[in-house]
Amino acid sequence: MGALEEKPRRLGGGQPRCPYCGLLQDRVATLEQNWVLLELDMRPLAHTVPVEHRWIEPPGGRVTVYGVCPPDQFQRCRIEHRLACPAQPLPGLWPWLTSLRGENARQAERRDDPKLPPLAEEWPDAG
Repeated sequence: MGALEEKPRRLGGGQPRCPYCGLLQDRVATLEQNWVLLELDMRPLAHTVPVEHRWIEPPGGRVTVYGVCPPDQFQRCRIEHRLACPAQPLPGLWPWLTSLRGENARQAERRDDPKLPPLAEEWPDAG
């Protein structure tokens, strides 16, 4: 066998790096006996995060999705690194909002099209 070019990764410990952006993540066990990669040192107010993306830390060191809506106004939560990863596309958190963003992008492109007449500053009087 040849020599390893890199040190072997430790299993079950440490903070892994994101394979997309290379930033450190916090690998945390869930109550369901799985693992989730959370953003380091980030604990936003829970009401600012979509319900299915709120991870809370009950006593015991594990995390779980916090689906209470609306949450306590002072409740803090954690978020998955994939939501904050600059090298991954943002998932559609709210399908209607994703559609709206797409339509707004198309409107902005049409507005900037030099072949279209400029928008009127005022609407004509209907009377």
